[in-house]
Amino acid sequence: MFKPIRKAVLPVAGLGTRFLPATKAVPKEMLTIVDRPIIQYVVDEARAAGIEHIVFVTGRNKTVIADHFDRAYELEETLKRRDKNAALELLQKLRPSAGSTSFTRQQEPLGLGHAIWCARDIIGNEPFAILLPDVIVKAQKSCLAQMVEVYNETGGNVIAVEEVPEDQTDQYGIVKLAEGQSGHAQKIAGMVEKPALGTAPSNLMITGRYILQPEIFGLLSGQETGAGGEIQLTDSMLKLMEDQHFTSVEFEGVSYDCGSKAGFINANLAFALDDPKLAADIVPHLSELLGHKNAAE
Repeated sequence: MFKPIRKAVLPVAGLGTRFLPATKAVPKEMLTIVDRPIIQYVVDEARAAGIEHIVFVTGRNKTVIADHFDRAYELEETLKRRDKNAALELLQKLRPSAGSTSFTRQQEPLGLGHAIWCARDIIGNEPFAILLPDVIVKAQKSCLAQMVEVYNETGGNVIAVEEVPEDQTDQYGIVKLAEGQSGHAQKIAGMVEKPALGTAPSNLMITGRYILQPEIFGLLSGQETGAGGEIQLTDSMLKLMEDQHFTSVEFEGVSYDCGSKAGFINANLAFALDDPKLAADIVPHLSELLGHKNAAE
């Protein structure tokens, strides 16, 4: 019986420079996909996987994230007076229970590995999940829930992966699978960050969802800076792999990199089209726009 996955770390200290000027005063995690912030989708995924406590690793100008997950008394009272019961119930449903969130600061932008290390005292000596908030996954069963199912069978460390075109492998962290593997969950033999084209050990990219053992914190403590002068999580995972096993999970679902403009727009379209009323307005307009574009070309 393996220790349960109770806690998750969400690193939200990034500057969001690819979305300036929108992110000058608004954290990129609070940009909306249809009618809710990106960060809400990630938190919902974690909670759907049974996560009991979420640790947000924040930076300056990120207090609005804490406010979003707090109770808004004035708003709720106004909704009550106006009999906006559906909206009130939605806010109450999305709000985490008291004491189930923590916020800690990453004072310097020293990389993802350093951001995770900042959560060490809150996580303690137990396995935990990491969800990168730039990535949201559209799936019937949450991506992390699928990973937890595999973890409950294998223990160790679990990483979500998905296929990418061969000519894009240089843009992502790529895993190397152990030989003789098959199925959606396979043992990992190695990882490489953004390999040169033609050198990637597979076409399976690391999606931004991890389940790691607490020994990673000790490795991060002594980790030297790597690519970009930052403390890289991948470097410490490779060291941990020398003593512990890692399993990849090809999850069922579609991921959207909301840290890129194209991924953000695609996510908005995908989730909006799930709403029949929105779809009825959007589809004709999209068809018209595409018709104009094709005609212009």
